[in-house]
Amino acid sequence: MTAEIVELAQQLIRRPSRGGIDDYAPVLGVLEDWLTTRELPHRRLYGEGGGLTGLLVEVSGGLPGPWWALDACVDTAPYGDEGAWSFPPDCGDVVDGWLRGRGAADSKLAAAMFCDIAAKLHGRTFHGGLAVLLDVDEHTGGFGGARAYLADPAAVRPAGVMIGYPGPAEVVVGGRGFWRATIAVHAESGHSGARRTTPGAVSRAARLVRLLEESELPGAHGEFPLPPKLTVTSIRGGEGFSVVPDRCEVGVDIRTTPTFDARAAEALVRAATAELGTPATVTPVASWPPFRLAEDEQPAAALLDAAARAGLTVRAKTAGPSNIGNLLAAEGIPATAGFGVRYEGLHSTDERACLADLRTVHAVYREAVRHLLAPQRGAGNCATSPHCCPADN
Repeated sequence: MTAEIVELAQQLIRRPSRGGIDDYAPVLGVLEDWLTTRELPHRRLYGEGGGLTGLLVEVSGGLPGPWWALDACVDTAPYGDEGAWSFPPDCGDVVDGWLRGRGAADSKLAAAMFCDIAAKLHGRTFHGGLAVLLDVDEHTGGFGGARAYLADPAAVRPAGVMIGYPGPAEVVVGGRGFWRATIAVHAESGHSGARRTTPGAVSRAARLVRLLEESELPGAHGEFPLPPKLTVTSIRGGEGFSVVPDRCEVGVDIRTTPTFDARAAEALVRAATAELGTPATVTPVASWPPFRLAEDEQPAAALLDAAARAGLTVRAKTAGPSNIGNLLAAEGIPATAGFGVRYEGLHSTDERACLADLRTVHAVYREAVRHLLAPQRGAGNCATSPHCCPADN
């Protein structure tokens, strides 16, 4: 049952698709050929600038009900130092039960698995529909495939998304958000050898950094298990030894929570700049909200229950780093991130994925999808029809 999945994943690994480096047409072409052979409805997605951002597979069950989505990226991290790898990064071979090559773990094996799940559903009658998003703009940080999917008026908006990141021990059901900004600190320029001593912008920025890092942040609160966090991520200023700098730019990243949101983060930064007592310009750069699903909320409940039925002990986790789930949360779409096969070398050398886990992981996702697409209680007589729900085989 899983041999076809592995074969497709191997073909995907052998088409390099490093984010922002490689042409994505070859890797998407492999997927398009596979989907076309099985008569699965699919189409390319394009970003606002016209660039190719992914593929969308859509399988309708023909009966009323919500749509759900599976998401896996088919762009990858760069190779890094290829000389440090013990095998070619694009080999796509299987050795001792491990699928090897960049993207094996993140996330070409998951992409192949999700395509197989869609193929098994195609032609059956069930409630709602299943979309499979294959994003080629994830590792750039742009998430162009997801953005194009959500902006597409022809696509049915999903009731929830399951993202196929690897790792069998956890299902990420939440994550801190972030608020990011640059702060331009200004000062009067001059010659460093002048008699008059004038604090330059770099010195003033250094004081601002201290003020920011000494700011009091609240602890974890309520059901959200993580506290907010502030990090100064960059300082840029100065042009030479003889010049008193008139501008220095500070970058700040604040991880937000439901009780300390983007508005609170911005207020903290503006309070610190006001205390600095010198001209400073705060420019917000980006913001994503925090999110957290309860374990009985979908699609988390379906995935966790399916894992438990398979005899697995899987922990629901709220992540410190942000992920695509935060982007979806900003659109009001619940999402899980993670649950997959064991892996090694993620974003590092010698990336590989454990195929011994594939059969179980595949079965868990199929069971979760089956549950989500099942008829709702009170939906009439269709629950008694053998053709009304996705088959388990």
